[in-house]
Amino acid sequence: MSIEHVLSGKARVHVERGDCLRLLRSLPDDVADAVVTDPPYSSGALHARARAAVSPAKKYKLRGKPDFAGDDRDQMSFALWCTLWLAECYRVSRPGAPVCVFSDWRQLAITANVLQAAGFVLRGIVPWDKTEGVRPQRGRFRQQAEYVVWGSKGPMSAARKVPVLPGVIREGVNYREKRHLTGKPVAVMRRVVQICEPDGLVVDPFCGSGSTGIACRHEGLRFLGMELTETYAAIARGWLAEPLERTEVAEVSRARRR
Repeated sequence: MSIEHVLSGKARVHVERGDCLRLLRSLPDDVADAVVTDPPYSSGALHARARAAVSPAKKYKLRGKPDFAGDDRDQMSFALWCTLWLAECYRVSRPGAPVCVFSDWRQLAITANVLQAAGFVLRGIVPWDKTEGVRPQRGRFRQQAEYVVWGSKGPMSAARKVPVLPGVIREGVNYREKRHLTGKPVAVMRRVVQICEPDGLVVDPFCGSGSTGIACRHEGLRFLGMELTETYAAIARGWLAEPLERTEVAEVSRARRR
């Protein structure tokens, strides 16, 4: 399978290994019905040298997961880099298409700014409440939220076939399902990708292990993922090739329907 197979409708999902700027530039204009992505945050240290000294595996304190590239930029380079790839996302998106970009609290203001610098209309911020199970520290507020900064390519029609979506997503981290150091739960991604109209194409320039693609499969959406790290691209392809009923999130969904 290839990018062309997804664009032509011959395939429902595809993950392309490579740098997202190069891959996005290879796409024609106005093909994405939504952009949903979780880029490296490059946060958690005072300067680039300090960031580069700590690998993602050490930073996120998870064993058995490969490291990934791009998590060591300083604030200025992070902002300029995000503007570059978001500008390409703007070009490849259809008029009115939504864009959703994950961020932590440190990069929240920059992410909102670069979304607008790339041309998108900023429409809001949706907190992801990871619940009380995350890294408590006595005498401090619990850092239990990340954020979805979202907008659209120009005006967004009220006639879009999309339901009212939650303004806060409350869902714990599913460590049994986690296949990437910073992978988001499929249950969270299912809520986010619902911003795309039915049967639309979701483009993810930083697809990691593919949880956004799994969410798209559950929601009846097409998916084009891009991933720089070869190991994670292979993991994503393998996960997306599994029957949905074999994934843990499918079992969770069935249990909830009961």
